[in-house]
Amino acid sequence: MTSPPRLDARLRPRLPSPLREVHDERFARHGVRLLLKRDDLIHPDLPGNKWRKLALNLEAAAGRTVLTFGGAYSNHLRATAAAGRLLGFPTVGVVRGDELAHRPLNPSLVRCAADGMRLHFVDRTTYRAKTTPEVLEGLLGRFGDVVVVPEGGSNALAAQGCTALGRELAGEVDVAAVACGTGGTLAGLAAGLAAGQRALGVPVVGGGFLAGEVARLQHEAFGSRAGDWTLEERFTFGGYARTTPELDAFAADFEERHGLPVERVYVAKLLFALTALAGEGAFAPGTRVAAIVTGAPDDALQESSVSR
Repeated sequence: MTSPPRLDARLRPRLPSPLREVHDERFARHGVRLLLKRDDLIHPDLPGNKWRKLALNLEAAAGRTVLTFGGAYSNHLRATAAAGRLLGFPTVGVVRGDELAHRPLNPSLVRCAADGMRLHFVDRTTYRAKTTPEVLEGLLGRFGDVVVVPEGGSNALAAQGCTALGRELAGEVDVAAVACGTGGTLAGLAAGLAAGQRALGVPVVGGGFLAGEVARLQHEAFGSRAGDWTLEERFTFGGYARTTPELDAFAADFEERHGLPVERVYVAKLLFALTALAGEGAFAPGTRVAAIVTGAPDDALQESSVSR
C-alpha cells in the first residue's frame, strides 16, 4: 500500500520563508539592523508558527481526528480546522467559555465551523483543568479515538518542528526574536539556531510562567535545555489579546513606515519591544536582529479579539 505524500508536498508551504531587511532609523541610529522573517507568508491558511508547530503533529496523527483547545479567537483553532479541511481529517475544538455555546459564533469560530471543526464549549474551570486525566478521559469518552494536541499546538513535536525556523536563520542574524503565547516556537527556534546566535522571546501574556514552559518543552523535545534564549516580559500591554492606544499608534506608524500590515495580538508587541530595546542600547552596534512575523492581521477577527 502506497503511503500518502508528506504534508509539505500536499500543502506546498513556502519554505524557507523570506528574510527581508527594512531600514528604520530607530534601529539604524544605534547601529542595529532590523530584518523581518516573513513566516506569515508560509501558507495562506496555516501561516507562520502555526504551520511549523502543526506539521509534525499532523504527520503523527495520520488522518485520525485531531482534538485541540483554544479561546474564542484562537488562531491555533483556525489553523487546525483549516488543515482538517485541506487534508480531509476530522477536527474537534474544545473552546474556553461554555456561555459562548448560547451566543452567535464570532467570526473566528464561524470560520472554524465552516472548515468542518466540531466545536465543544466548556466552562472556564474545566478548561483550566484540561490537561488533567479526569478532563481528558471525559473528552476521549465523548469523542472516541482522537489525537490530542495541546492549546496553541505547543508540545515536543511542535518544538521539533520549529527547529527549522532556527536553521533557516543560521548565519543570517545575531538575534532572532519572536512573540510568545505558549512557548513552543521559542523552544524550537532556540534549538535550531547556530552557536553564537541568540533567541529572544517576547511574551504576549503575563504571569511569568513561560520560562518554565519553554524549559519543559525543550526537555521533552531535546532531552535538555537547548540553545541560547531569554525572555523580555515587559511588553504584554495588559495581557493576551489586549492592546493600548500607545501600541495601536506604534503599529499604525510601523505600517506607514514600512508598508507592512501589523497583526496586533503578537507581532505589534514584538516590534514595539524590539524598538524599545534598541533605544535602550540592548543591542550592540552591528547586531542583526530578526523579528519573526508569525501572522498577518485579519481586520474583522482582530477587531473582535482586542476589544473583548
